Amino acid sequence: MNRNFKLKISYDGSRYYGWEHQPDQVTIQGKLENVISKMLDIDVEDFKIIGAGRTDAGVHAKAMIANVVLDTDMSTEAIRDYMNRYLPDDIAVLDVREAAERFHARYNAVGKTYRYTCFDGPVKPVFDRKYYVALDEPLDIEKMQQAAEYLVGKHDYKSFCGNSRMKKSTVRVVDKIEIVRKRGYVYMTFHGTGFLQNMVRILVGTLMEVGYGRMEPEYMVDILEAMDRKVAGPTAPAKGLCLIQVDY
Repeated sequence: MNRNFKLKISYDGSRYYGWEHQPDQVTIQGKLENVISKMLDIDVEDFKIIGAGRTDAGVHAKAMIANVVLDTDMSTEAIRDYMNRYLPDDIAVLDVREAAERFHARYNAVGKTYRYTCFDGPVKPVFDRKYYVALDEPLDIEKMQQAAEYLVGKHDYKSFCGNSRMKKSTVRVVDKIEIVRKRGYVYMTFHGTGFLQNMVRILVGTLMEVGYGRMEPEYMVDILEAMDRKVAGPTAPAKGLCLIQVDY
């Protein structure tokens, strides 16, 4: 009997080539599907685990949501426990639930929260070094917050899209950008209906340019209107980015 399972997954993306299958690369999706194929003794071609999004190489997730349709009578707890026994230490299945037949982790998602972490204090922390980006100079948080106000709303974010061959609409809604400093860490939190390829990291890189005094906050208007990736800031390193939550 086919059942649709909803999975909540946490992973450290440091050594992976992103979520989605890539030829000859180690990916999160690939690791999960290999374990499921062994669990049920089926070929990986016979099913597909669908993620709520496609995190880039090196990006982390606290609560990625995925779904997979499987023919099994195993309990949700047994599936969770088996997967965690055989997954590597940097991937964990936090929760498995049976979902409605038509539930689709990507198409049914209505919002996502990402958080970017950097550190601009005098002595960089050692133990969470894989999850933040150390900066050489301090950021002006107040100016970054001013710039963020121009970027919030419904806009065409083509200037913030890393895929130059994007054929589909680049209009998105970003309803919150929050920038806070705590003990030398700077946290940038983004919530929106969906994000383009590399979009959050380009937004971060652009806001950092403002924080360094290399761009004025008002210039965000020009960047949005230009619809040209070249006028926005650099793409921030992947390791500072984490998918925090997916809304349904």
